[in-house]
Amino acid sequence: MSAKPEHYDVIRKPIITEKATMASEANAVVFEVSIDANKPQIKEAVESLFGVKVKAVNTTITKGKTKRFKGIRGRRKDVKKAYVTLEEGNTIDVTTGL
Repeated sequence: MSAKPEHYDVIRKPIITEKATMASEANAVVFEVSIDANKPQIKEAVESLFGVKVKAVNTTITKGKTKRFKGIRGRRKDVKKAYVTLEEGNTIDVTTGL
């Protein structure tokens, strides 16, 4: 299977946090994805890029915080995360990178 360029537009980067590490024990991987990506697109992208079988995809949108940059009010971007649960026996090593 060859990876289409669109798959790299859907999946931005893996997220490595304490919570994501705990999710990996339950055979799940966390990715930052495009804000307009839907679950079937995310599933297809992960399966073709990493060559694994996806069991389920859960998504969450985190609203960007309002912050001050040099006294000027600004807003961080909204971030969509995808918790991708893999079938038994499938693994993704996120430390190697895409």
